[in-house]
Amino acid sequence: MREVRFLIGAADGHDAATRAGADLLLSFGKATWPHMLVRAMLAEQLYRAATIMAGHPYHRA
Repeated sequence: MREVRFLIGAADGHDAATRAGADLLLSFGKATWPHMLVRAMLAEQLYRAATIMAGHPYHRA
């Protein structure tokens, strides 16, 4: 079974060892976002991707 982890870093990000161990790195830009807001932003993006993959039309199409 595959595992997915989303690690939310501090203002300076994660250390080099953590970054090196990742298969994929994502960023919401250079801005520093509060942790609770990043959780909501990530959840919204995952929901949007899942609905598009399920064949639902994109709401702005």
